Amino acid sequence: MVDASLEATRKYYDDFASWYENERRPNDPHGYHALIDDLEIAALEPFGRGKEVLECGCGTGLLLERIARFASRAEGVDLSPGMLEHARARGLTVREASVTDLPYDDASFDVACSFKVLAHVEEIGRALAEMARVVRPGGYVLAELYNGWSLRALAKRLGPAGKISKTRDESAVYTRFDSPTAWKEMLPPGLELEGVRGVRIVTAAAPLLRVPVLGGALRALEERLMPTPAAYLAGFAILVAKRR
Repeated sequence: MVDASLEATRKYYDDFASWYENERRPNDPHGYHALIDDLEIAALEPFGRGKEVLECGCGTGLLLERIARFASRAEGVDLSPGMLEHARARGLTVREASVTDLPYDDASFDVACSFKVLAHVEEIGRALAEMARVVRPGGYVLAELYNGWSLRALAKRLGPAGKISKTRDESAVYTRFDSPTAWKEMLPPGLELEGVRGVRIVTAAAPLLRVPVLGGALRALEERLMPTPAAYLAGFAILVAKRR
């Protein structure tokens, strides 16, 4: 039986695939999405350099392509054939699969990461358990969540849904916001939360990044605050958990 939720998400991202990179590198190297991508890579690289890394929800491969530059092995999975078409065109090693059912044996990687994806997964516990399963003891899971305590969460709840194609907007996909009080309890047995990295802590609105001087200052402040307790107010929270 086809999971209706997974099928809806697949169609959403297939539709999104042709628009996904319009406001991302290389079209907008200094914009909002570039900042988010840079911070995510900065959070991952200390754990993934020289290691075998799996990206769960790799999309068109923008991050996976960068991961491959510092990892000894980089692979990705995604639910959307449309997204994977772009990733394969980049020469990346990817498979069509859901994060809730990863097509790998136990302990296949040193690190499993997921960015901009888990917020759209209803079975979040199952997804995190799968990421933990494919990581070797002593390895890491980096799981990015949408923070329910952030200004971004408030704006998303109150504001209009953003367009992702000519026919769809963000309301067409399931989206969850998880609060800091729930983060630790979301992790499956065997994963120990070691820290949180915050992404988009002080950038109140994306257009501010285009303001001369202010944009650079915001970027520098985001980088400085990312590993601090301010991460608990970030729009995106990257949980760093170690596999025992």
